Amino acid sequence: MYAIVEIAGQQFKVEKDQQVYVHRLEAKEGSKVEFDNVLLIDNGGKIAVGAPAIVGAKVTAKVLQHLKGDKVIVFKKKRRKGYKVKNGHREYLSHIQIEKIEEKGAKASASSTTAKAGVKTEAKPAAKAPAKPKAEPKKAATPKADASTSSATAKPKAEPKAKAAPKNETKKEDKSDK
Repeated sequence: MYAIVEIAGQQFKVEKDQQVYVHRLEAKEGSKVEFDNVLLIDNGGKIAVGAPAIVGAKVTAKVLQHLKGDKVIVFKKKRRKGYKVKNGHREYLSHIQIEKIEEKGAKASASSTTAKAGVKTEAKPAAKAPAKPKAEPKKAATPKADASTSSATAKPKAEPKAKAAPKNETKKEDKSDK
């Protein structure tokens, strides 16, 4: 049996007696905490999916200790600019152990849960007040001609202009006048 639960803003796949490092929790060491934002529970092939969370399901865990994570070094550099910045931090973590996974409200199977979710998405939106009719745009005074008549009566397209001589050419001077 496992569950996918949201703990301190992150989602974790947890099982009974599993130890997990999560972002720092406000509970004291040795105390028990409950997480009720359970997104999915798999109980021996029977899957219950929440929309978005399963109502009544919860995961109970015990806080083993509070600690700091490994040091993370952040180094920035721009070559040939003389720019170097070295920075780092250590994350505050809580070490917890999952004690039990309860699925009291998770009686629905995966097929019925998805069917319920489908009903919610198919529901019609609330009725709105009737909108004022918009003014129709004015139509052209003359209807467009058929393709057969348009070729005979259409204006001929202007011929493309002749290309001008390139500006880079130098004029040849007559040497006979000298």
